[in-house]
Amino acid sequence: MGLMDRMDGPDRYNRDIMISVRGLHNQFGNQVIHENLDLDVKRGEILGVVGGSGTGKSVLMRSIIGLQRPDAGEIYVLGENLLDDDIAGDQEVRRRWGVLFQGGALFSTLTVAENIKVPLREFYPGMSAALLDEIARTKLYLSGLPADAGCKYPSELSGGMKKRAGVARALAMDPELLFLDEPTAGLDPIGAAKFDRLTKELKETLGLTVFLITHDLDTLHAICDRVAVIADRRVIAIGKIDDLLATQHPWIQEYFSGPRGRAAHRAGAL
Repeated sequence: MGLMDRMDGPDRYNRDIMISVRGLHNQFGNQVIHENLDLDVKRGEILGVVGGSGTGKSVLMRSIIGLQRPDAGEIYVLGENLLDDDIAGDQEVRRRWGVLFQGGALFSTLTVAENIKVPLREFYPGMSAALLDEIARTKLYLSGLPADAGCKYPSELSGGMKKRAGVARALAMDPELLFLDEPTAGLDPIGAAKFDRLTKELKETLGLTVFLITHDLDTLHAICDRVAVIADRRVIAIGKIDDLLATQHPWIQEYFSGPRGRAAHRAGAL
């Protein structure tokens, strides 16, 4: 597939395409955020999504997961048209993804274990307390948290532990898709590297497809299979970082070929 944004080839019903966005248009008042944006996310990949401030990376994610109704376009996730009114009311497809919002977005009045149980109680109200407890313990383990973290409140956790608790909740429903919005923001370099390793391990052990919004160049080089660049209200390029480096768009050159980009590229090559 070429780098440029139209990406007309893949069939949106192809089982190897987990997310297919076509002609997306998002506008708030007179401000156009997305215009004719296209994007495909392949099964089993970690796709990094980058762009300058205000380019609508989080708006794109919110559109895909149904929190933002676009003004125009098509969004297919797992073969289902999410903008179809019948599908929009069907929660079955939404059980198949998990989301980590910026900062973790945990309920402050619930313990970590209770946070993990929230989606389970919503979708399976008859689930026994014993099974809820067992699932919560399993997700804590998968996210790299100690068992005693389950009884703690978010205010008692470090920043990195809050992120992992958010991942544990995102994994509660055994999703096929994992959405991560700036997961390493606010973490020190060691904590960010550990979270990157966790993301890659989860992808490999659970067979996840990961949609990852980030500005962290180290993350992009360390774990992303492909990177999509949003600029000029659309996806201007998508591919491996080496391919992106060959493009001449000013933002791509400044972002990936600047001092920090070159340092991350060298570190990723080690």
